[in-house]
Amino acid sequence: MRRNASDFGSRSFICIQYPDDLDDELSKASNDKKARLRNAIGLCDELGEEHVLSVVGEERIRRAGEKIKGEVEEVNRQAKIGEEPKQVPDIGFRVFRVDSSNFQDVRRQPDQLGQQQLSLFTDNLKPDRTAEDLLFQVLPKFRIPYSAKTQVRNICGKKVFDVNDGQLMACLDVEVGNAVIEAIARMRPLYAVFRDASMANDATEANFEELFKTYSPDTIRRVI
Repeated sequence: MRRNASDFGSRSFICIQYPDDLDDELSKASNDKKARLRNAIGLCDELGEEHVLSVVGEERIRRAGEKIKGEVEEVNRQAKIGEEPKQVPDIGFRVFRVDSSNFQDVRRQPDQLGQQQLSLFTDNLKPDRTAEDLLFQVLPKFRIPYSAKTQVRNICGKKVFDVNDGQLMACLDVEVGNAVIEAIARMRPLYAVFRDASMANDATEANFEELFKTYSPDTIRRVI
């Protein structure tokens, strides 16, 4: 980030951090390491986070970015008349964790289900997962990098992710009606993604393909 600030570069990096348990490490640490571990645990408490090393790593990146931003802004405040202000580098970052799939295993043989169990599989998404979790699981399927620019739009009261300025539009809310689908189709994205449980009713599901055929027939659609 500092190098980008000095020469207006656009370097990026990936940091991999194993989430070591700091309490466990403290119990095994020698005296010279205990002070550093206690400081790290204190920082986690200050942030209201669990006592793992990856939390410390995230906060270090965050603070480094804010420090560099402050330095650039201070230089700009002292700039001479006519000098172009320095651009604040991109100090944002995304955090991903290795996890299981966001989707439940809903595959069953007919003789494995009773009538009373059918309601358990109306949604194929695990209950503790967010729309963002699902979005980042599907990005690789369209060969879109995790670093892609992502904006959140409000379309007819629903949350819609706009990735790379219309390359992918994804609405992963529930109770999505015809108005939302039509609005997205009119934007003519390259890809459009919806949840299987998104459709507000059977009529919306039936109209889904027709709306895209009418307004954006070349859009590649996926219902997941």
